[in-house]
This record gives sequence, structure tokens and C-alpha cells, in this order.
Amino acid sequence: MKLNPSHQEKFESRHNASAPHLDEMLKTVGAPSLDELIAQTIPDAIRLKKPLKLPKAQTEREFLESFKTIAKKNKVFKSYIGTGYYDTHTPTVIQRNVLENPGWYTAYTPYQAEIAQGRLEMLLNFQTMVIDLTGMEIANASLLDEATAAAEAMHLLYAARPATKQSARQFFVSELCHPQTIDVLRSRSEPIGVELVVGDHRAIDFANPNLFAILLQYPATDGSVEDHSDRIAAAHAHGVTVAMATDLLALAMLKPPGEMEADVALGSAQRFGVPMGYGGPHAAFFATKETYKRLIPGRIIGVSIDADGKRALRMALQTREQHIRREKATSNICTAQALLAIVSAAYAMYHGPKGLKAIAERTHALARLLAEGLKTLGVNVRCAHFFDTVSFEEPNPERLRRIAEKAEMNFRYDGHRVGISLDETTTMSDVKAILDVVATARGTTFGADLSAMAESLELNLPDSLLRSSKFLSHPVFNSYHSEHEMLRYLKRLENKDVSLAHSMISLGSCTMKLNATTEMIPISWRELNGLHPFAPIEQAKGYQTIFKNLEKWLGEITGFDAVSLQPNSGAQGEYAGLMVIRAYHRSRGEARRNVALIPQSAHGTNPASAVMAGMQVVVVRCDERGNVDVDDLKAKAEQHKDNLACLMITYPSTHGVFEERIKEICDVIHRYGGQVYMDGANMNAQVGLTSPAAIGADVCHLNLHKTFCIPHGGGGPGMGPICVAKHLAPFLPSHPLVKTGGEQAIAAISAAPYGSASILAISYAYIAMMGAEGLTNATKFAILNANYVKARLEKEYKILYANENGRCAHEMIVDLRPFKAVGVEAEDVAKRLMDYGFHAPTLSFPVAGTIMIEPTESESKAELDRFCDAMLAIREEIREIENGLTDRANNVLKNAPHTAAMVCADSWDKPYSREKAAYPLPFTREAKIWATVRRIDGAYGDRNLVCACEPIELCAETEKAEMA
Repeated sequence: MKLNPSHQEKFESRHNASAPHLDEMLKTVGAPSLDELIAQTIPDAIRLKKPLKLPKAQTEREFLESFKTIAKKNKVFKSYIGTGYYDTHTPTVIQRNVLENPGWYTAYTPYQAEIAQGRLEMLLNFQTMVIDLTGMEIANASLLDEATAAAEAMHLLYAARPATKQSARQFFVSELCHPQTIDVLRSRSEPIGVELVVGDHRAIDFANPNLFAILLQYPATDGSVEDHSDRIAAAHAHGVTVAMATDLLALAMLKPPGEMEADVALGSAQRFGVPMGYGGPHAAFFATKETYKRLIPGRIIGVSIDADGKRALRMALQTREQHIRREKATSNICTAQALLAIVSAAYAMYHGPKGLKAIAERTHALARLLAEGLKTLGVNVRCAHFFDTVSFEEPNPERLRRIAEKAEMNFRYDGHRVGISLDETTTMSDVKAILDVVATARGTTFGADLSAMAESLELNLPDSLLRSSKFLSHPVFNSYHSEHEMLRYLKRLENKDVSLAHSMISLGSCTMKLNATTEMIPISWRELNGLHPFAPIEQAKGYQTIFKNLEKWLGEITGFDAVSLQPNSGAQGEYAGLMVIRAYHRSRGEARRNVALIPQSAHGTNPASAVMAGMQVVVVRCDERGNVDVDDLKAKAEQHKDNLACLMITYPSTHGVFEERIKEICDVIHRYGGQVYMDGANMNAQVGLTSPAAIGADVCHLNLHKTFCIPHGGGGPGMGPICVAKHLAPFLPSHPLVKTGGEQAIAAISAAPYGSASILAISYAYIAMMGAEGLTNATKFAILNANYVKARLEKEYKILYANENGRCAHEMIVDLRPFKAVGVEAEDVAKRLMDYGFHAPTLSFPVAGTIMIEPTESESKAELDRFCDAMLAIREEIREIENGLTDRANNVLKNAPHTAAMVCADSWDKPYSREKAAYPLPFTREAKIWATVRRIDGAYGDRNLVCACEPIELCAETEKAEMA
């Protein structure tokens, strides 16, 4: 036997899981080869002529070793920059069991609530935490970052203007808000006709009839703290509403915005156990009054009941409202920051109200100690009252900077003003080191006895600023302070959910593929997650290497010339791309171009994003095969030729087909002066085979949490970078504190210059280990797997769309509408799949009454067969109803999902066996996945809206009723 000493295992073989069964699958599909299948699927006119130019694929070990070398180029100094970002201790029990646990990070957004009760409970805890600390009435389940949360507040308050303020368009922003927040507000205000006014909040003219709302920072960006109660009362007296950007840790000590009668409270939960990560990902929070519950952006978790009347959780109110309301939506938010919200909620639970207050008081005490120490050096501390940030005037800031950086410290510098922000990681010795640095910069030494100063330290905040109300009084925040209890609680919740750790999640358009362990490991490295996003650029050379390489690779994959990594969600990428197009037209003196043509099949975020970018949406019809109606497109492009801004198109289409006439479609738009925006949701069907540039697009966004393996995290994080052609490169987004973007850059899109920078390492790892050949094969196997599932199902189910060769792309739409004749709805199939151990495919999108299946390349043939067997078994269950063997209203589909409690109950009154309910196929006995609640009544929850942990008395009554 010949030996091969040079053999190296390819990461690709671990990712493209169906490859070993290629021949067998091709036989089922009816294709002679994989290449022939691809030729039958993708139009030849748009196929790439050359392979991708990417570095040679690395093994997993090679990647980790080389990436560690890159990461070590980052210098992790002590960060005292603040500005909304702080160092924090992530409790290791939370880091290991949530942040690094695939049971939590590979789960999908909880649209199928019966198998998502664990995540839903933690998100309800997050909402309760936010409501309690802010003193508001209702909160959502997180937003992207503090700056975009402020923009959402502006949108909400603009949409909610009273009748007396319908013509008012001014939104006043305090100059003491964080600079990145102000810049994002500049980006978001002008397209919708809002006039942004930045100034001194102490001099606001509330009688101004054009003013509709204001934004205050509390504590302010310079650290100052003041009671805004009288200011808010004056605003309300003139019909002006008030939003407050605030800090959750500070609110453990300070009077909350709700008690000042603010209308909206927002901010970042980052300092509750989430590493800085050079900007993210972090969970923003958003809380408001019940009055605005129908306008609140993002997702809200609510309490409802299941079919037995048992308490059950699900997403309430505007669940996917942008997909329903489209251009009438008040927000384009789809992905939020569920995983990070869960970490923050767990942090609050682990510490409890006493622990949080102790951390807050200690942080404030150290800041006070720093201020007193500075005074002994003759430094004039600017603010009389502050929480964690001390600011002062420095005659020679550059000298201070040099000395501080030599001591591996970063302060905040704004001209001659210096800010030093402390956090829970700061110690007494850190304060002493800071004082020594300041003293050296001033040519003296710090000689005071810091310990003696600490002994005599007294609280000097006025009573009007101090919190007197209780918070986090619910038992969930007072029961899990030991590691054992916390571990068990997290594990109990994890066991209520289905994730990729259990079975395939075949959601069309959502691409739930492998999130490889090696890809995930670097996000826990201190070299990546310990950096402040506004640290000096020379301290982030490792990140700059990562960004440079990733931008180059993504440019090669898309065929485009320039990339912005700033947008930190797919929907935000849409908005960024449209704003770049808008800036391009304006640079050419064509500001009138504001019409966006959008096909009927588009994601709901597309029209919502277009409206946010100040565009008028014109819908283009689709034909009976699901393709864009080219004649209708031509007619509408001609009709709006003078004002045409762009076409927004998803490719392959949302209907799961590569449209043959895509180049012609793009040519039509260009002929009339428009730009083509390609939604990158389905980019995983293009990589290595075609590209946005090849089809004729000008800009696309990429869902890194889909195509490039960043996990969904139960509803976030995500990243949505945009790639653009050369003529659009000058307009890529800038940032007020770190240089990014082109010469004519639009304002910032996200709070951090590179969005959620730390998770870019995941996509970097995926591309580095797959290489050009592996990525191209991944696309081929995604298409093979989809056509394999199609081939196995199409004799029993109608597949709605296919190309002229009968092929689908990477996903397909299964039409369940014919079964309505016997009372079976798409939802019934979705719920019954839970009994077989599977999360349902995408339900009723983009066509009502259907499911959209996307198997992805990382699923093995064995797993695909289990899923297909389940779908075929469900078809037989439907046939029993069709043949009159089963009652139309009382059957396994209508009663699904079946819980363990239901199946094990003493009595059983169903016209089918318990075995059929619980174990419909043999494989379900091997590793049974149980839904923990029965089918949930969403309408009941919306009529009886509860979006926080219920009072303990109510919980006790519920438990008593269940035991009766």
C-alpha cells in the first residue's frame, strides 16, 4: 500500500456534508453530474469564466495559528474612553453556557414559539430588566446599537406627532449626546424630511411650533448628570416629546427616565457582561410608554396561552411587521441582537439588584476618588455631578496622550477636553495609575494617600438625582446568584429550544448552515473582544489586517471594487446601499431621482428601507412563474425615467429561481439612469458561480449571518456589509471618530465604524478555511441539496416555482394551499414538523399558504432524508383526512405540537394513538425533541398584552391552577 505523508484534511469536507453521497443524490435528482446540474440551474450568460482568486484554503489548525498571529497585532490597553462603550466582566458561567454554546447561538429567530420557549423567556427577562431600570412601561427585545436606537426613537416620535404638531419637522439633539449617535441621526433624519438641530439643551425654545421632539443624553457624553424633570415637563406643556439615551448601570443609582416622565428611554446594554469587541455586537435597548406600543420598533416578546390555557411566550404585535406593512412600515428592522440581549439579561440575573447596585456604587466611588485626586493636582474637574466619567480641561493634551499610551491607557480627547470613564473592571490601583499619568503630564507627582481619601469619601449627588424606587424585584432576578443555580437555569431554558445542535433548520431565505467551532473560537479572544471601537488606530493593526483581507475577499466574491463593513444587519445594509445610491445621484445634480422599483417578491425590508432612504416605492409585478414581469418593469421604468433611482432585486429570486432575463432587467434600469441594488439574502447560491457584478448590479449587501456563517443567535447578531462598483465607492459611509468611507462619504450608518467588528472573524475564518474551491463547491452542494429535496417531495407536494429545466436554486417554495380544502393550513404542517423533531421552514413567505425550504450545503444526506421522510409522513397524515379516515378538526396536524405532559397525561381522548402523536417515525425515538407548550394563541396575547415578567402573585396563581 502506498503511503501519503503529505495528506492534509480539508475543512471543506467538514462543511459540505452531502459530498460523500454525491452520486446517489445525482441519481435521485436526475442529473449526470454536479456540473451539469449547475448548468441546468444557472443561466450560462452570467456564469463566471474564471475561478475566484482567494488564498489557498487553510486547515483548521493552520487558521487558528495564523489568525492568532494577526490578532496579537492588536494592543489591548486599559480603556477609559467611554462614549457608550465600557470594559466589563462576562461571568464565565454565562460565557461558557450562552455565548460559546451552540445550543444558544445556532438557534433561529423564535417565529415557531412552541420550540423556542427558553430564548423567549430570556428575552422577556431582558425586557423586564429594561422596563425596571428605565422606569418605563414597555420595552422591546433589543435593537442593533445605541445610535440606531436613537434614530428609531426619532422615527417613532415623528410618526406619533399629535394633531397640533403635524407640520412640525424639527428634532432637537443635545450637543452632549455621543458624537456617533448625532452622526447616525444625521444619516437617518434628512431622507424622511426631519430637520436635525444640534445645540445646548438648556436653551431649547419649546414654544417653537416646528419642534416635535428632543433627545437628551443621561449621563451626558461629558459625564455630567442632571435632573431633566422640569425640562421634560416644559416640553410636554408645548406638545414636544422627549427621548433619553441612558446607561443601565447608572440607573441602578440614578433617577430613571420614566420617573422624569420621558417618552422614550434607549441605550446600550453592552456593559452588562458583553465584551466591547471593537464595536460589537451589543444589544441596544428601547423602552417607551404603552401609548406607543403599536409603533415600537423591532421585536416584542409577550405572554400568551397555549391550547390548554397554559402560560406560553411568543413574539407580539409587530412580529415581522416590515414584511406585512412593507413600504408603510415604521421600521425596517429584521435581525436584532437576541444573543447579546440574553447575555445582558443573564448578567443582571446573576448579580441581582443588590449586585448591580453595588457595582454601580463602586464604579461611581472610584470616579469620585479620581476626581478628588485630580483636584489635589490642581485639575479643574468640569462637572459637579457625574456617575462614572470625569472630564477636565488639559493644557497639553498631546503630552498627556503620549504619557498615557506609554502606560497603556486610553483616555478620550476632544480638543483640550479630556474624559476618563471608569467601569466595573477598574480598581483602586488603576485610579492611582491614572493619577500618576496625569501628574507626570503636568510635571509633578501624585503624593496624596488614596486609601485615606477613599475612607472619607461621601456620596455628594443631590437627592433629586438618586433613585429611590426598587428595581428587578421579580424572583427571576433574585434566585440565580450561585453558579450552580445559574448553570441549571440556563440549561433548563436551553433544553426548551430547537437549534442546529438538534436538527436541520430548513428556513428558506435564512440559510441556517454550519457555524463551525473553529470559526467561533476567536470571538472569545481578548485580543479581539477587549478593544474599544475608538481606540487609536495604531493599536488595532490586527483588526486592520482582518478588515483589509475581508474587504478584498468579499470584493472578489461579488465582483465589486469597494466594501464597507459598517452596517451591522442585513436591513441596515439595504439602507446603507440605498443611501449610497442616493448620494451618487445627488453628486450628479439629479436629486430628483427618488423612485425605487421593487418586485412583488421582494423581502419586506426592501420597501421599508427604501422609504427610510426617502424614496418612493413602485411595485413591479411578477409573472406566473415567479419571475419579474419584464414588460411591467419596462413600462414602469419608462413611466418614471426622469425620477428613477434604483431597482431593488433579490437574486436568485425570493421564489428560489435564477431568473433568465436578469441581465436584461439590469440593462433596462441603467438605460433610464437608475442603479441596481441586489439584495444579498441569497448570495449563498452565487458564490464562485456567478456574482452581483456579473448580473449587472451596482451595489449589494451581504448577510454575513447567512452566506458567510455568522450564527443567527436566536434572532441576532448579524452583519450586512455593502459591496459597490467603482463609481459608488466615494460615497461609502464615514464615521465621526474613526476615518472610514470615501471622499464624498455619507454620514455614519452604525454607532461603530466597523459595525459588529468582532464577529467579522467568523466570516474571515470561513473564507480562509474554505478557499476558492471550497466556497464554490459549497454553492454547488447547496443547489444539489435543494434539488434533492425537491426531487423527493415533488410527487406528493406541488413545488411552486422552477426554471425551464425544472430546477430550483438553493431553495424552493412548497405550495400547501391545496390542502385548505380539507381544513389543513400551512401552520398545521409547521407545528406537526415539531413532533418529528424539526423546526418548520419559512412559513407563508413570500407566498401565503406555503413553506419555503432551504436545506443548505452543510446538511448531510442522512439529515435531508430524515426531513423528507417527515414531510412525506405528514403528507400521508393529510391523506388520511382527505380519505375521511381522520376527523378534519381533531387530528394529529390540528393538535400539533404534542407535549410530553399531554402524551403522558392519565387520560387520552384523541382519535389516534399516543405513539402516533409522539413517535410518528422510528428516528424520533432515538432523540426525541419535545415542544414544551402546545400551540400558542397569538391573538389572545395581543388582546391581553403583557411584555414583562408577570407579578409573582400571578405566577403563583397560574402554577396553582395548573396543578389543580
